[in-house]
Amino acid sequence: MTTTDDTSVASPPRAAISARNLRIDNWRKGPILTVVGITAWVAYATFRVFYQGDYWVADYHYLTPFYSPCVSEGCVPESAHFGRFLPDHPLLPYAALSLPFLLAFRLTCYYYRKAYYRSFWLSPPACAVPDGHPRYTGETRFPLIGQNLHRYFFYLAAVISLINTYDAILAFHSPDGFGFGLGNLVLVANVVLLWCYTLGCHSCRHVMGGRLKHFSKHPIRYRLWTMSSALNTRHMMWAWITLASLALTDAYVMAVAAGWITDLRFVG
Repeated sequence: MTTTDDTSVASPPRAAISARNLRIDNWRKGPILTVVGITAWVAYATFRVFYQGDYWVADYHYLTPFYSPCVSEGCVPESAHFGRFLPDHPLLPYAALSLPFLLAFRLTCYYYRKAYYRSFWLSPPACAVPDGHPRYTGETRFPLIGQNLHRYFFYLAAVISLINTYDAILAFHSPDGFGFGLGNLVLVANVVLLWCYTLGCHSCRHVMGGRLKHFSKHPIRYRLWTMSSALNTRHMMWAWITLASLALTDAYVMAVAAGWITDLRFVG
């Protein structure tokens, strides 16, 4: 006697089409712009990190975030707020203590994963577009299994954001006393944007409200979770804005330090 499964559902086979996808919009624009934007930023940041010059404005205590904290023996003593203990070498960034962790934080970020998976790896390049690779193993093997370390890189990134905040505050106290200029506004704006990106991180959102069964019993954590969630909804925007703010802040400090422009002073 043959039995049939009443729960099974018969469906027609998938339609056979010759086109690789049915997208009629310009879906290639996003991946191309992402490749151009990230490549340009990485090229500029790499140049500045290993340039090892024009990173500190002694008159106003401006320190570019690309060199913070400056812990190399080659750092100007006044710019080394936490001491100089790393050897001075052309291939060792002055901020070698923080840059690897910031890079790891960005590389493992949920948004940046999507960005470079779709653009550089074409995996997949867009929704409803075939993957550029014949096989998909997910993030279960080396090196992509390292993406699971993102939550730990978040803690380190938060500490570095605190250091950047300290640098911005310290810049209001120049050798001549209190004062501020356009450079101070640039440094503060960059710090605020960095905090928006860092506190909107998915890991931060989980730290604030994860593993809670009743929000009503934890009103403070619930409030922090809602604030982080509000930032998280625009995580992509903060990710790109902070790349721009970091480059612009560094370029401004470099221009003032090199004597190309004069800082516009409001007080002092």
